[in-house]
Amino acid sequence: MYYIAKRLAFYVLAAFVAITVNFFLPRLTPGDPASTIVATYSTSLNAESLAALKAAYGLTDEPLLQQYVAYLGNVLRGDFGRSLSNFPAPVMAVIGAGFGWSILLGLTSVLLSFVLGSVLGAIAAWRRGGWFDRLTPPVLLFLGSFPYFFLALLLFYVFCFKLGWFPMGNAYSSVNPPALNLSGIGDILMHLIAPAFTIVLVSLGPWTLNMRNAMIGVLSEDYLTLAEAKGLPPRRVLLSHAVRTALLPNITALGAAVGAVFSGQLLTEIVFTYPGLGYALMRAVSAVDYPLMQALFLIITLSVLAANFLVDTLYVLLDPRVRTGGEA
Repeated sequence: MYYIAKRLAFYVLAAFVAITVNFFLPRLTPGDPASTIVATYSTSLNAESLAALKAAYGLTDEPLLQQYVAYLGNVLRGDFGRSLSNFPAPVMAVIGAGFGWSILLGLTSVLLSFVLGSVLGAIAAWRRGGWFDRLTPPVLLFLGSFPYFFLALLLFYVFCFKLGWFPMGNAYSSVNPPALNLSGIGDILMHLIAPAFTIVLVSLGPWTLNMRNAMIGVLSEDYLTLAEAKGLPPRRVLLSHAVRTALLPNITALGAAVGAVFSGQLLTEIVFTYPGLGYALMRAVSAVDYPLMQALFLIITLSVLAANFLVDTLYVLLDPRVRTGGEA
């Protein structure tokens, strides 16, 4: 508990720093977002309209410390202002519309990549030197070395456009989100398969290779030789001893992968027009939507911190050295 409390304090401090940086960055750049928006999209607004726009987004002439305190209060209330590219919708309403779809696509693809890559890597290391070990990691790394946008477009063209196996875009077929019945869930899954398969195919190679390399190192440890000498079945030695220890590096990478869910699938959401936060971020950048961009950047940062905290907690369960104070 002491270890978890110490890590939690660190991540709370890191989150506070991230929120502070997110506040000061737009205000330290030349000009301000309101002036950029007005200069880009309208020449008809007068001085009063510009002043009102600045006040709406906290870009006033008040002391910076006063603006900062007001900003912290707004963040704690979940108030990031109104989106300019979806005006007058609040920023949180825009984020809420894509949050669930990004979570569904991201977690599905990351967990599938983690599980499949770990299993394939463990088998390759356990059967080291066999045909599976010689063939699987190089093929997966070769597929992952393709330019990501090219592979996404290729799979979209073949499986969605030419063969028609999967829908060509969006997260569902109807105008409004479907009901959570058997038909609606099936429709959502059909729209999910193609973009998720693209992410899994690209990321499977590193997961497999990392697990294979970690397993090879673990298999040379003396305690595995002792377990085999005691007469433990090979399957138990593999699952209970070797895999459990070799999973630690992949679990560390899992934290970063889960934290990067909202930003790491940007191209997939664009190619498949999947209505997640990556697609919303692209639209926000194109429309110079500063409030939406700030909120999305902050969510991405906080999600990385939260995922890494969960990984630190898992380490306590998986690595006895952490529980006994050997944090190295």
